[in-house]
Amino acid sequence: MTVMLVDQGRVRTIALNRPERLNAFNIQLVSDLGAALRDAVAEPDVSVIVLTGTGRAFSAGADLKEIAEHMSAPSRAGAGTSNAFTELVDTLAELSKPLIIAVNGVGVGFGMTILGFADVAFMSSEAQLRCPFTAIGAPPEAASTYLLPLLLGRQNAAWALLSSEWISAEEAREIGLVWKVCAPEELLTVAQQHAQQMADKPAEILKTVKGLLNAPHREQIAAAAAREDAAMSQLLGTGANADAVASFLQR
Repeated sequence: MTVMLVDQGRVRTIALNRPERLNAFNIQLVSDLGAALRDAVAEPDVSVIVLTGTGRAFSAGADLKEIAEHMSAPSRAGAGTSNAFTELVDTLAELSKPLIIAVNGVGVGFGMTILGFADVAFMSSEAQLRCPFTAIGAPPEAASTYLLPLLLGRQNAAWALLSSEWISAEEAREIGLVWKVCAPEELLTVAQQHAQQMADKPAEILKTVKGLLNAPHREQIAAAAAREDAAMSQLLGTGANADAVASFLQR
């Protein structure tokens, strides 16, 4: 299983579990995470969800090895990958229970943009984040062209998405990408303690408040994701993106 589940009280912790690939998102992990999130929503004894990673990474983003295989044989599984990712983004956008993310290590691509769906995010002081899209000739994804400006402000979001530069934990906190920075050994404990504080409140009011927070943004998230998907379909496997994937495979 590419995700691990642990329940404590009314908190369910979901850990991305491909440590040998730095928790890079292949189609199996995308599908398993979506299913795990939907199962947590359906479970009446779970009030709050914590998402983290196993090993030394939170997530290295899309699995470029699998992408390259799909580019060489697009009829085999490319559509399945796209559909699974779209379903995961829809699940995150519609999530009715609070989501806390604990960034335990490097977060790249979707490993960073997924923070746009967090209600609260914590980050290890030794972790770093990066949106490498311009460096690999690909557009952003996961509605990040809407969510990151909303979360960070226009200029911080533009720099993150256009520069492909690394963002340290302290920088992430300063610009509002994460709420608190923790020592690595304390990160998950702190995140789970805050999750438990939420989970001590009535489940119905948590869902109500989360729904009110999300309501103004649902249509914009869907529209941004659709625009990004269209751009991805146009650019994936062409020009700078093809060169970047080929370079990655050579390394």
